[in-house]
Amino acid sequence: MWSPAPLCALGRRRPGPSAPLQPLTRLLQREYREKTPIPLLQREYREKTPIRLLQREYREKTPIPLLQREYREKTPIRLLQREYREKTPIHLLQREYREKTPIHLLQREYREKTSIPLLQREYREKTPIPWLQREYREKTPIHLLQREYREKTPIPLLQREYREKTPIHLLQREYRELLLPGQGWGRTQHLPPRRFLSNKPKSRRHPKTFPVLDGRVPAVCRHVFQENLRNSEAVIKRYLELLEKVKKGGGEHAILRHTQRNRKMFVRERLRLLLDNGEFLELSPLAGLHMPYGDVPAAGCLTGIGRICGVWCVFIASDATVKGGTIYPIGVKKQLRAQEIAMENRLLSVHLVDSGGAFLPLQSELFPDKLHGGRIFYNEAIMSAMGIPQVAVVCGSCVAGGAYVPTMAEESVIIDKIGTLFLAGPPLVKAATGEDVSPEELGGARLHSQVSGCSDHFAPSEEEAYECIRNIVCTLNCEPVPEGDREPDRPLYSPEELLGLAPLDYSCSLPVTLILSRLVDGSRFQEFKAAYGTTLVTGFGHVEGHLVGIVANNGELAHDAALKGSHFVQLCGQRGVPILFLQNTAPQPAGPASISQAEAHSNRLKAQASMMAAVACAAVPKITIVIGGCFGSDSYVMCGRSFSPNFLFLWPNARVALVDSRRFPTAPPAGDWTGEELELEQLKAKLEEESSAFYSSSRLWDDGIILPQDTRKVIAQCLEIMEQKKSQAVSPRSHPIIRM
Repeated sequence: MWSPAPLCALGRRRPGPSAPLQPLTRLLQREYREKTPIPLLQREYREKTPIRLLQREYREKTPIPLLQREYREKTPIRLLQREYREKTPIHLLQREYREKTPIHLLQREYREKTSIPLLQREYREKTPIPWLQREYREKTPIHLLQREYREKTPIPLLQREYREKTPIHLLQREYRELLLPGQGWGRTQHLPPRRFLSNKPKSRRHPKTFPVLDGRVPAVCRHVFQENLRNSEAVIKRYLELLEKVKKGGGEHAILRHTQRNRKMFVRERLRLLLDNGEFLELSPLAGLHMPYGDVPAAGCLTGIGRICGVWCVFIASDATVKGGTIYPIGVKKQLRAQEIAMENRLLSVHLVDSGGAFLPLQSELFPDKLHGGRIFYNEAIMSAMGIPQVAVVCGSCVAGGAYVPTMAEESVIIDKIGTLFLAGPPLVKAATGEDVSPEELGGARLHSQVSGCSDHFAPSEEEAYECIRNIVCTLNCEPVPEGDREPDRPLYSPEELLGLAPLDYSCSLPVTLILSRLVDGSRFQEFKAAYGTTLVTGFGHVEGHLVGIVANNGELAHDAALKGSHFVQLCGQRGVPILFLQNTAPQPAGPASISQAEAHSNRLKAQASMMAAVACAAVPKITIVIGGCFGSDSYVMCGRSFSPNFLFLWPNARVALVDSRRFPTAPPAGDWTGEELELEQLKAKLEEESSAFYSSSRLWDDGIILPQDTRKVIAQCLEIMEQKKSQAVSPRSHPIIRM
């Protein structure tokens, strides 16, 4: 149990009912014989402030480190808050001294005399005004300060020095609401501005006060639950089949040639050596399947987020078993998305490069435009200037554009006898000059480590290269996200039941609160405006101890529901709470048939436009999970891909389209079709195919498909990943690190 004895020791009084804790002002008054701080400092310390006085008294240490040492790394504000039941120092003085301000306190202590009579006695009945007039040429202390600080009083002076921030805000900026143990004032790093405040400690303060949701499936809805369950089992089976295909890369024959003949590790084995305990959130694993130019499993590269030495990192790892490491348009898009996530969340980027360069027959689709291949190198420079570290391993052939990735990284490792780096390989040299040269002579590990300087570290083997990367991460001065102080409460209902709650279609959707009861801690949820706009559910809950605001569709996004959503999103933005969108938008309603319906449509349009603006401008992390339908403009309102959520995932049953093909009119029997009806049926079949979750994910319209029962785990990982950037140092430089 913490004791106030050390604080009492500063005042040289024993704790007890008659000995209240002494504020700093009282302490200085007693120590220096009832003299006010201003004359005392003027005479004793030559115009030094109280901060410098304490610095000299305590060996150049500021009050903050002193109190940190004395009170176990706690700031004075938090110490007083805990001792006096969350009251600020002003309230503390008011209570201790019968609601009197510090000025009144000095008046009482000095027998109701102000500093003016006190100075009269000290200077033989002369008031400070005539004295200062004589000494400083008829100027009062205020005028003196105005002259010294360019006509500014002390308060504006502090505002100018600390960019309009008060001392409390200054401490908040320097220590991010919690001083780091073992760090003095002089060693404090400049930390980046927060995108949102720390929500984890708050979530652990009163996690059991929210109402408990009733997650029982009503008996009348059991048939809907069973239909959803059968549909989920079918789509999950299809998903697992595709995932197994992707994990084989370019196929068994390509893997055998890669590992035995070329003596390289398979890309997934490389990640196992790098990652802590193999923890890895893979992004868009189905990207590249069923493309117009053929299957490109995993788009030819693995991207995802995992930990190295406790630090969350983004990985971009080439898979040379797929098309020999050749880069396709979908591969460029996948790498750009991984870099976007790294920039948004200030995550270290790790490149495992084994690339054959661009696929030339498709050069018009991956080379010239703004978001084509060159954007990868642009992002590398911008990230370096932002202070986001990037490291690379040359673990294979890096030809043409692939050679720039490790060269522009801040630190790179090249593997002997395996890694090569050149713009044009030996065959092109032979064609151009007739000279025979080996890959090792043209751009091998020793050449780039000893001669060109394109690589910073030489590794005799792959294992040593990945150990070198782990050592580099340890030098980045990145603080891992601290572990939670206790296990969060698990939901009261099984996550496996989410398979039966995943909507088959809009017509048989179950209440979304049943899904929330299987996602949030303890199935507890504080609903916001529960009785208003009931087709949208909003409120606060915790996921693995993280406080989140939840916006979930419970039917058509009508006028009142959109107004409610706009209000709630702005609340989350103001409070710095990340937002989780559970999207199951309804198909667009039919056109208006009367004036009253037209007015209703107009009101709905205005309300949805307001919510779109609120979602777009909310400067907090946003995670979107499409649990059912994602149709039309409602998907924008619920933070679809166009509104740049930090992460967006789909359930296997999800459907993404402008309109729902299942609401198209039914065509007559086969023999009676006309030309228009046949065209309508073809359009319906096309929309049916293109709206599936697998079609969406293969084109990188999302960050991947996740199983419903894994949703809680994935959300918690994303929240923890986004939490890390608050502990990263902001680089003062405005230029990237350049190899000279």
